[in-house]
Amino acid sequence: MLQGSILQQLEIAHRYSTRPIHFGVYYKNTLVALCHALEDHILTEERQLLVITAFQRGKWYLQEANRYADIAQKSREIVIMAAADAGFAEHPTSQLPNVNLVGLEADDPVGQEWHLIIFSPQYTAMVICQELSETDYGSGGLPTSDLERKFYGLWTFEPELVRETAEFVIAHIEKYNPELANKLNTHKQAIKAAIISPKDVSTVVTRVVDYLHTEQNNLTIPPVLDRNLVSNEVQAFLRMAQLLDLVEINNPMAAPEVVAIVETMGQLLDLPAWQIKRLRLAALLHRIDPLQRVESVLTPSVSTSYQEDAPSCPLTCPLVLGAQTLRTMPRLRAVAQIITHQTEWWNGTGQPAGLAGDEIPLESRILALAASFQWKVSKQLYSETSKKDVFTQALNECRQQQSTRFDPKLIDILTLLVMGLEEGLDLPLMRTKISRGIWLLDSRWDSHSKSNEEINRYPQ
Repeated sequence: MLQGSILQQLEIAHRYSTRPIHFGVYYKNTLVALCHALEDHILTEERQLLVITAFQRGKWYLQEANRYADIAQKSREIVIMAAADAGFAEHPTSQLPNVNLVGLEADDPVGQEWHLIIFSPQYTAMVICQELSETDYGSGGLPTSDLERKFYGLWTFEPELVRETAEFVIAHIEKYNPELANKLNTHKQAIKAAIISPKDVSTVVTRVVDYLHTEQNNLTIPPVLDRNLVSNEVQAFLRMAQLLDLVEINNPMAAPEVVAIVETMGQLLDLPAWQIKRLRLAALLHRIDPLQRVESVLTPSVSTSYQEDAPSCPLTCPLVLGAQTLRTMPRLRAVAQIITHQTEWWNGTGQPAGLAGDEIPLESRILALAASFQWKVSKQLYSETSKKDVFTQALNECRQQQSTRFDPKLIDILTLLVMGLEEGLDLPLMRTKISRGIWLLDSRWDSHSKSNEEINRYPQ
């Protein structure tokens, strides 16, 4: 990372943090799709946003300047940073009253960075990357195609991380224009008290996935670029799930804890590694609402029942990205099926298909039991009950629903797990490195890779 760059300041600030930042490598075509999705979402808004962006060179800004004229109509303030080229300041967009230009000096390390920072009253979003140097490319040298240029960094919706980065950027702008920096701090503070809405972020994520998927369908891009697009589609879903954890203050570790439970149950069932890997991804995403809990879709009785019986979907989140969006990715269709059918009941009275017994995918049965158990444990941890008794009580509550809601054989597996927990077994909680989400995928994950009989088979 370049000395004095925003990316380096962010990395240093989190180097020894309990929540370290995991950076990834992005190709230019991936970043273009990401930024266009975020920018175009602004055009659908009726809110006044703060937008800070860095284009490296003025010529890259000029290619997007007409778009930014439209974005300016939806924004309270836009800041555009770039090394000034001819026409940079003269373009009509640059003359708009709420558009502010910061001409970067030739040796400014931010001139090698690509930023898009968005503050809305309902969500935050950020792309921040730094272009690789010729040395970074190694023996292969610089790419011949512009779309194959590589950047190192991250993108996120996490409010505190976006705010922290914005503070670094505004401090950098202050060196060029103290008055503008003060104005930006005022705007940022005005938006600071806003409540981040998972519903709004889910809409943004859906748009991001659509744009990445559209770019992926471009048959002219090489396989390595296609793989980078797929990785970022996975990242979009993981970031949505991460936000659900952030807003669910009463159960903020739901995803990693359910992951630990399903992995251990999968090992006790002697499931193959590829299936445990797929189950892990489903657990990370399990709070993505499989039934799109909205009154216009579900009848009130079904909606109420679902809210009571599906702790995997927090009631504080009115609407989140649905599992049907996962199906837009061929290699995530099986994961979407697992999430969708976690609300089926063993006796056939569940949703959405009324499947019963072994008709329900095994992984869905495991996920349903693990999510319910984790939720019951988290509810009681705030009481004065001992940790050992909490596990026992949660297990007993699950046992009351065996053969009705849960697979009785899986209750036996959960019993073995609880015995281990009571004896001091510690389930490792691993935070997913979202920027490297591609490792969670497996080429065998398409819906035809395994027969239903093989997928559902486990020791009796």
